[in-house]
Amino acid sequence: MGATSRRLLFWTPRVLCIAFAMFLSLFAWDVFGEGLGFWKTAAALLIHLTPTFIVIGLLALAWRWEWIGAVGFVGAGGLYAKIAWGHPNFILTISGPLFVLAILFLINWFKHAELHRAV
Repeated sequence: MGATSRRLLFWTPRVLCIAFAMFLSLFAWDVFGEGLGFWKTAAALLIHLTPTFIVIGLLALAWRWEWIGAVGFVGAGGLYAKIAWGHPNFILTISGPLFVLAILFLINWFKHAELHRAV
């Protein structure tokens, strides 16, 4: 495996996870159109951003320990699929990227020594 492909394999799940967290945070914008007061809007925003905080927390752990990312993102994707059961478009949109991230972090974990030598 060349140095470029090692770097690509190392950075891809991390960059995609950041992009996915940004995508999830877009769903929080709807709290501003509800006409709530400041404190209720702040509370609703915090609640809507909780999934984003979870993804960022998993990324922070997975950055160093890839196996945590593999297990955590599978768990998050499975939990969301269970919660959104009956809405296949929602499951595909949210759980699908989480499962892809889990696979990428699993590959990173299997190739940990080789990838960290390149970065």
